[in-house]
Amino acid sequence: MSTSKEIINTVKAPAPIGPYNQAVRAGNTLYVSGQIALSPQTGELVTGSVAGEARQVLDNLAAILAEAGYAFADVVKTTIFLRDMADFATVNEVYGTYFTGQAPARETVAVAGLPKNVNVEISVIAWKA
Repeated sequence: MSTSKEIINTVKAPAPIGPYNQAVRAGNTLYVSGQIALSPQTGELVTGSVAGEARQVLDNLAAILAEAGYAFADVVKTTIFLRDMADFATVNEVYGTYFTGQAPARETVAVAGLPKNVNVEISVIAWKA
């Protein structure tokens, strides 16, 4: 792996909605920007259920990780932002289907608001030797 900073973007995940990139690799570490439940195909929000939002968020993260040559098994840290902590159990159940091996370190916080008024946003940090 290079020791320089590399920008990672893929059309298989939603385009950034501000002045940032989907991910940045610095050495062996990949920093993935927070993802919300935007469909990369339509650019529209996936709505209907918190579980559906969480699946879309994690699918978006998977696409960005794959573009950079990483997988969920390489994730060492996640941050989950919830609009309502009452959704914790639902999001946690979906999350557990994506992180099936050794779980990464994590924090989950409730926030007053998220982009586009979504219910969940997740960012990850991944590392590979």
